[in-house]
Amino acid sequence: MTETIWLVNVKLETGNRTLESGAIETVTGLHTLKVEDGTITEIYASDEQVEMTGRTIDLNGQLAVPPLKEMHNHLDKTYMTLDWKAVTPVANLKERLAHEAAELKELAGSTEKRAKKMIETLLGHGVTHIRTHVNIDPYIGLQNLEGVKAALQAYEGIISHEIVAFPQHGLLRDEVPALMREAMRNGATMVGGLDPAGIDQSIERSLYEVMDIATEFNADVDIHLHDGGQVGLYTTDKWIDVVEASNYRGRTALSHSFCLGDAAPLQQMKIAERLAEQDVAIMSTVPINLNRTLPPIELLDAAGVRVHFGCDGFYDSWSPYGTGDVLEKVTRFGELSRKIEETALRRLLKFATNGVTPLDEEGNRVWPAVGDQADFVLFDAASTAEVVARKPKQRSVMVQGKMVSATES
Repeated sequence: MTETIWLVNVKLETGNRTLESGAIETVTGLHTLKVEDGTITEIYASDEQVEMTGRTIDLNGQLAVPPLKEMHNHLDKTYMTLDWKAVTPVANLKERLAHEAAELKELAGSTEKRAKKMIETLLGHGVTHIRTHVNIDPYIGLQNLEGVKAALQAYEGIISHEIVAFPQHGLLRDEVPALMREAMRNGATMVGGLDPAGIDQSIERSLYEVMDIATEFNADVDIHLHDGGQVGLYTTDKWIDVVEASNYRGRTALSHSFCLGDAAPLQQMKIAERLAEQDVAIMSTVPINLNRTLPPIELLDAAGVRVHFGCDGFYDSWSPYGTGDVLEKVTRFGELSRKIEETALRRLLKFATNGVTPLDEEGNRVWPAVGDQADFVLFDAASTAEVVARKPKQRSVMVQGKMVSATES
């Protein structure tokens, strides 16, 4: 039996208005949406006369924004639900990995509980899709994978997800390739990799192994790439070669990719063109790090490269910081790149919504549309630009026309 829900007094962005000063202002209007079995079937202006039969939900003029997508996360690593502890000091990356390895067995038993708390936090901020990397290593095998799967299952129908089998302690060691394949047979949906030079110390062999596993399971790929400078650029270039040779266009991503920010402008343009040709996405966490150069996000975007933001792990053995609000990453990038005008601010939202924005570049409403799922984050805000600039804390989340989460101001 079809369930019909009417959403009334929904504020939607409808276009632009140019003020006497020359500034652009976003035009909004109240609307009525008919939702049948979770899908929008009709959209009306609120002043239109509509006969409504079924349940009615009054959204009281809240602005509807596309749901957020958390595209780089580590549900298995967080200390959430545990007692407070700051990060243990180490001298280098090797020691950090050794410290993490030592506590894996201690934390494995609480993975499901900790992951659920992180999911709740992300959902409260407006996230309805999570791409999570999950450690697959010789210390605990698939224990983290099982815990994360159980946590995500509890939110089935609310949170969609991708699970990346992630060889945090190196792909080319011990029984890790076999464990990665076992993970793919047991619920992981994507294949991960990590620093083919810095960790695996064999760029080509590492990249080929990632692609071998991916093609064996017909799975997409997301590789952590922290290696900087010419080594990172070579790795990126080589990965694009592997993608092209494997006919894997549009199915892979490189996370972090600080090396792209290290390159000269001409190199950046060339590599951006290659990334766009093979539709290799770039995942960024917009970190605050005075010793790191961000990838050239605007250049990549202009070249047609898909760029997505994520929160990465937060409050874990790597860092005590982080809120789990991917919108915060958008705001941070807006500040760093000095986006201060209405249209410039609202365009930034796409980095946290898988490219979806209410208005297109010409200011025409393109979202929501009939046929879309009735999935929204609701704000008491004038426009998407205000949401990006001010990142309001109070927000409600609706999935398929039903409220699933709300945060307090």
